[in-house]
Amino acid sequence: MHNNKLANPGPLGLMGFGMTTILLNLHNAGFFPLTSVVLSMGIFFGGLAQILAGLLEYKKGNTFGLTAFTAYGCFWLSLVGMLLLPSLGLAAPTDAVFLGVWLALWGIFTLFMFFGTLQANRALQFVFASLTLLFALLATGNISGSERILTLAGFEGIICGASAIYLTVAEVINEQLARKALPIGEVTRA
Repeated sequence: MHNNKLANPGPLGLMGFGMTTILLNLHNAGFFPLTSVVLSMGIFFGGLAQILAGLLEYKKGNTFGLTAFTAYGCFWLSLVGMLLLPSLGLAAPTDAVFLGVWLALWGIFTLFMFFGTLQANRALQFVFASLTLLFALLATGNISGSERILTLAGFEGIICGASAIYLTVAEVINEQLARKALPIGEVTRA
């Protein structure tokens, strides 16, 4: 007997996003300096693992998952590139205002992706709503030069990343137990 059931790549992508987001925002909140921990996670877990999850979502026919995981994987890789390329002498550093514009564009994209979650579970809606807010805070903080807003963004980003980790754990545990052990706020459709 052949099993045609495909595994759910969503938890891999969500965990890559969640853990990397928490690490970067622990820095933004002022707890740690920006070090190789964040850069390595940005390349390998936030970047490559999310891209891999996105490609696996393609195999499952999930356009939303493909778009979200692949795009945010590329977000992490490009962020690391912005940080590393100047130190390698390959590009000029990006100033805070232009970084803020880049973050605002990601915020607009994320807002549109949030609309795509409105028929999904509440936990996924929270991840995308809090990520939209995070990008808005980061963009505003960088464009205005406000350290206070950037610190607030750090704390909000920790919450956003933690919500993605919760959804990861809930999806894995619920599937393993074949029941809804951890609530994710299923949306009932009429």
